[in-house]
Amino acid sequence: MIIKLLIVLLLAMVLISLFRALYQLVRGQTHLPASHYLGRRVIFSVLLVILFLLAMMSGLLTLNPSPF
Repeated sequence: MIIKLLIVLLLAMVLISLFRALYQLVRGQTHLPASHYLGRRVIFSVLLVILFLLAMMSGLLTLNPSPF
């Protein structure tokens, strides 16, 4: 259950940083550039992929054996 909560939290952080970067691009006059938030989004995405891989290798998350 904790792994699923971490996945949802990381997905939320990816979306939040994406929308903050969009807000910075639209507004245009802030002290932090939009690339700051986009960089955070990349870091959260990499952490999410690593968490998926570790959870699948340890058996905490199981893949769907059949696509139907």
